[in-house]
Order: sequence, then C-alpha cells, then structure tokens
Amino acid sequence: MASVPVVNVSLPSLSAGWSADNNFKPVGTLSAATQRNLEPVGPHFLAHARRMRHARTFSEDERIQAQHNVKKTEDEENDEISEPEDSMMLAREAKDWKSQDHYAVLGLTKYRWRATPEQIKRAHRKKVLRHHPDKKAALGDRDENDSFFKCIQKATEVLSDPVRRRQFDSVDEAAEVEPPTKKEATGSKFFKLWRPVFVAEGRFSKTQPVPELGDDKSTLEEVETFYNFWYNIDSWRSFEYLDEDVPDDGESRDQKRHVEKKNANARRKRKTEDTARLFKMVDDCAAGDERIKKFRKAARADKDKKRLDREAEARRLVEEKEKARLEEEQRKKDAEEAAKADREKNKKAKEAAKNATKKNKRVLKGSVKDVSYFADGEPSAAQVDGVLTDVDLVISKIDAEELASLAERLSAAGKDGAAVKNVYSEEVKRLVGAGKLKEGEAKNF
Repeated sequence: MASVPVVNVSLPSLSAGWSADNNFKPVGTLSAATQRNLEPVGPHFLAHARRMRHARTFSEDERIQAQHNVKKTEDEENDEISEPEDSMMLAREAKDWKSQDHYAVLGLTKYRWRATPEQIKRAHRKKVLRHHPDKKAALGDRDENDSFFKCIQKATEVLSDPVRRRQFDSVDEAAEVEPPTKKEATGSKFFKLWRPVFVAEGRFSKTQPVPELGDDKSTLEEVETFYNFWYNIDSWRSFEYLDEDVPDDGESRDQKRHVEKKNANARRKRKTEDTARLFKMVDDCAAGDERIKKFRKAARADKDKKRLDREAEARRLVEEKEKARLEEEQRKKDAEEAAKADREKNKKAKEAAKNATKKNKRVLKGSVKDVSYFADGEPSAAQVDGVLTDVDLVISKIDAEELASLAERLSAAGKDGAAVKNVYSEEVKRLVGAGKLKEGEAKNF
C-alpha cells in the first residue's frame, strides 16, 4: 500500500488574553438533529466486510486482491496476447531499450507490425499488472529492480507513437521472412515459400493493398501486374531508428552537424542497399516462377506461329503472283496463237478470195474469149482489145461478191454469145444505175 505524505503546518497563535467565553462570537446556530436510516454500501464497505469476514489485515487483503485482479485480467485476455517471458529479456537493462524487441517485451511477437493500437494497449495493461513495482510488492515480490517495467514503458511509448513505431518497423529484423533458395522453391512449394516473403515486404509499400503472388492458375495480366508493382514499389521504409544519437544543444554545434550528416549518409546507404536487396529478391522469384516460363513459351509459340503464318502468306502471295504471271503469259501466248491463227486464216481467206477473184476474172475473160469476143468470125485485134477493155472496166467497178455472182451467171450462159452478152449488158446497166459507170462508157455492152 502506498504511504500517505504528512504535511507539517503550524497554526497561527492566539492573541494574549483571548478566551472562548469572552471573545468567541457565534455567527449562526445549529439546526435540530434529524434521525436517518443509513444503508452500508460502496466499495469501501465491501472491502471492510470482506476483511471482517476473512479476518484479514489491510495489507493481506490488498495483496490477495492484487493477485485476483492479475488472474482476472489474464482470464479476460483469454491468452490472446499471452506469451512466455524469456528470463534473459526480464533481466535486460532499461538503458538498452533501443536494442530491445518492443513487440517481444509486450508479448506481441506473433503480431508484430500487424498489432492494432487496441492490442498494444491491452498488452501494456497486462504487463503492467504483472510487472509494476507496486503490484509486485502487493504480490509479495520484494525485488526492487524495475528495469523490465521501464522496458515495458519504453516499448509502449515507441509502439503507441505512429511515427516512432514506423521507424522501428523499418528495422524490425524479426518481422522479415528469409527468401527461399532456388532448390527449396520448386514445384508446389514455390508459392508456399515465396508468399510470406512478399507479405512481409509488402508492409513497407505506400500503395495498399499490395498485389498478391497468386498461384499456378493466375493469368498473364495478374502475373505482370504483380512483378511490375514490385519492380516499381514506392517504399516508405526508412532507417532513422538506427541513427546515432545527436548530442544535446549544449554540445558543439559542429559535432551536432557532423552526427546529423553522418546519420543522413548512413540512411541513404542503407536505403540503397535495401533497394538492391529487394530487386534481387524479385529477380530470384521471377527466375524460378514457372508461370513466366509458361507464358514466355506460349508467347514464343505464338510468335513462331505468326512468323510461320507470315511466311506462308508471303509464299502464297509469291505463288499467286507467279501463277498470275504464268496465266498472263499463257493468255498472251494463246492470244498470239489465236491472232496468228486468225492471221493465217485471214491470209488463207484472202488468198482464197484472191484466187477466187483471179479465177472469176479468168471466167469473165474466158467467157468473151469462148464467144470469140462477140465477133461473127475471126475477131480482129482491135475488137479483142475493145471487149477485154470493157471487161476490165466492169471488173474494176464491182467487188468480189459481185464478181463471183457475175462469173456464176456467165458460167451458166456457157458459150452462147447472145446469153453472155446479155449478162454483161445487164451488169453494165446495173452499174450505170448505181452510178458506177457512165452511159456508153462500156461500148461493147
């Protein structure tokens, strides 16, 4: 029980000759007494009744009640934040608080950075009930060493301050999860061993929630999102907690600036080393991730397929072009052969027509020869020449069809001079009517 302080105060002395009978002056009167029935209640009465019932002294009752409260608190917590206390931790010096594991001191080892402010308060209350010097004295423990209680207070002070807690979490090695080796993280163990590593590292990310590692059924987009996040992580991790203590204001200002500069350089170096460590960890994970190998293989296969499709399309276009070229050459060849055949045909037709024309001309000239040039006897040279001149004139004025028709009629007339002459006369008459000959131009017809 705490001791009650005693304050010594001297009352002012009464003046000489003062007496209550002569000098006391009442300023009021007392009211009449009132009879009231009182019922004894309240914690103090209950404590009195408890002491009377069990015949305890004040100190005995207080010690027993302290034990009861500790047990009650432990039962209420239901061992949620209860951990065995290491004897070495209980014996540590309070001055070494900066190197202590604050979570272990409060019994929050299994929670660490996940511990909520409410859990920290409850853990502090539980530890205080067990290790407060007054509580220990009430329990009969006369050990006056309160170093561990000071460690508890320091741990609570650090973990209750969000800024200082974040600084401690940045260097909390006990919360780190060692990455597995390449030999360990094989097959189904890959995700089981790597997942807690990224969960632990994810606590430093300013962006929350952190993408999950996933499993062997994750899509390409999910895997790319995961690794892109970790290769571009925005980490709040700092290393102020490991700073060397800056001298007090009374020390040399140069020394103070030197220590601050030294701390800043040390933080930058640790940050650079931690970033390199993190990138190497992500590289090691990606190197053993079978999903990446599967996606790359599929990408190569797709790339090869597209390349083969392009090559096949190129071959098809070349083949089609060659086919079109050959078809065009064949078409030209066929057209040339057809044209040649037409030329040959036309040539033959022309030759045939020419031969026919020559034959018909011979028929025309032979028809007048057969009838002795329309002379009654032996025709004279002038008469022969005149008839043949008229025959040539008629031939020059008619086309091949008209020539053939005329030759046919003359052949039908045979050697009948009158009939032959009549045929010529009709033809000359037709030509004169057609305006091809003038009247009397053919003198013998």
